[in-house]
Amino acid sequence: MEKRIVEINGVKLEVDLTTARVVESYRVGDNVKVLIKKYGDSFESHPGVIVGFDPFVNRPTIVIAFLETGYNSAEIKFVHLNADTKDCEICPMIEKEFPFDKARVEGMFNRHIGAAEAALAEAKNKKAYFLAEFGSYFKAPEEVAAKS
Repeated sequence: MEKRIVEINGVKLEVDLTTARVVESYRVGDNVKVLIKKYGDSFESHPGVIVGFDPFVNRPTIVIAFLETGYNSAEIKFVHLNADTKDCEICPMIEKEFPFDKARVEGMFNRHIGAAEAALAEAKNKKAYFLAEFGSYFKAPEEVAAKS
């Protein structure tokens, strides 16, 4: 058994290299963890997926979509990882390691869609009311005179 000592934030861990998994390459569709700097010196880890590689000449970039969940919200955000990206890292995510419940996140998106649809319906109703009730303000003078 080959073991190595790894120190993470002052905590020393002994890792068995015979069972540790090393990823040397990423592909589009790979599940990853995205470590993003938040406030001060704090970082948050989010589940993500590699959605593309941009082969720019000077700054090849990995495009990653990640899921940021809150108490009652879910939001998909993007990070573009290249040589100049600061305060962001990725690492592979093991299949059994997903830190969210699909049904819960889907429910959050459905509630957001419902609220957006209700706001759209309200805006359409206000427009219809405006056109029906305030339409006389915008009639041509000859139309107003003909009705008098």
